[in-house]
Amino acid sequence: MPQISIVDDDASVRASMKRLMKSSGYGAEAFPSADDLLNSGQLQDTSCIIADVEMPKASGFDMQRALKSAGYCIPIIFITAFPDDKDRDCALKEGAHSYLRKPVSIDELLRCVQSAIFSQDGEMK
Repeated sequence: MPQISIVDDDASVRASMKRLMKSSGYGAEAFPSADDLLNSGQLQDTSCIIADVEMPKASGFDMQRALKSAGYCIPIIFITAFPDDKDRDCALKEGAHSYLRKPVSIDELLRCVQSAIFSQDGEMK
C-alpha cells in the first residue's frame, strides 16, 4: 500500500488530509514540520509527500532541498494558501510533482497523488 506523508503546521489540515488519504486506500502519516518528517525514519517507506509551503523554521522548499541533497527522490505535492508563480516555477523546476492552492480540491489532490505514485500502466513508480 502506498504511504503518503503529510507535512503541515496546521493540525486541522494534517488531520483532514490524513483521513482523506486513508479513506482513499493509502497509508498516511502526518507531521507538524519538515524536520519532524526528515527525522522520523519514515522516508524509506514514503511514496509521496504532501507538504505546505509556508511553515515555521523549515519551509516546504527547505525540505525539498534537504531531501534532494540526501538522495531521496520522493514526489512532492506542495499546497499553499499564498500561491506565487515564481515559487511554483522554482518548485517544479527542482522536481516537485505539483503545486496546488489552498483550499485544495479533493479531486485534484487525489489525481495528483495518483499521478505522483503510479505510472500510466498502473504500476507503482
